[in-house]
Amino acid sequence: MNKLGMNLFTWTTTMDEDLSDTLSFLKTTGFDFVEIPINNPADSDKWQRIGQQCADLGLGVQTCTICPPDKSLISPDAAVRDAAVAYLKQVVDASAAVGSQMLMGPLYSGFKTFTGQPATQQEWDWSVAGMREVAEHAHTQNVTLAIEYLNRFEIYLLTCADDVRRYVEAVDHPNCRASFDTFHANIEEKNIADAIRTLAPYLVQVQISENDRSTPGKGHINFREVFDTLDEVGFGGPIAIEAFGLTPPDLAAAANIVRKMFASPEQLAEEGLEFIKLSM
Repeated sequence: MNKLGMNLFTWTTTMDEDLSDTLSFLKTTGFDFVEIPINNPADSDKWQRIGQQCADLGLGVQTCTICPPDKSLISPDAAVRDAAVAYLKQVVDASAAVGSQMLMGPLYSGFKTFTGQPATQQEWDWSVAGMREVAEHAHTQNVTLAIEYLNRFEIYLLTCADDVRRYVEAVDHPNCRASFDTFHANIEEKNIADAIRTLAPYLVQVQISENDRSTPGKGHINFREVFDTLDEVGFGGPIAIEAFGLTPPDLAAAANIVRKMFASPEQLAEEGLEFIKLSM
């Protein structure tokens, strides 16, 4: 039985706000877990407090992060690569503190950091070596890394399912596995069902995101095909809704969200959850 969750990017990028009412609403609505963004991993007291808050509600937790340009595993600067490894280990520790056993995202390189060229073998090797070290640390914290590919306009090292499978196999560590996001797949894959099949042996997490980042089921992604294929490959792991709105403004700018596509995050969460339950 897949557990269903909601990514909190619709409300926050920092978790600095008081989200007590939001967390209670999501639990009451019927979500099993929330996906919490971590971008200030050193504040361990905050993560423990939020983790306890979720535990008191009976709400599970997963975590996500992105790596800024000065913390990229594919930087030609060894100091930047070392900073990326240190940062990701801190995020792993924060994930454990908040009660998460899964950390997902494009952990392998800096977000929106481009060279204007395809990824090189050297960049690949740097990233694989760094991720193996992070995965070994994640093992000590009982955290699984779920590697998410992004579309070509946001990243360039891993942009399709074939890339992620090859990367996970290169890292070759049981705590490094794969995530799948329907938004990015809709842009980059020739066949979404085949992409899911490619990742199936390593797939531990799925994000349901509409083609325009709005309410699942309101756009043109063929979610019937997505859920049928997940069922075909026997995927029983967590499934989370990820959507972006005009707030928070920093995330809206990063995701290039320029128009309002849903009335409120709460409406999106309710309608998205209902859609998923009816589609599975």
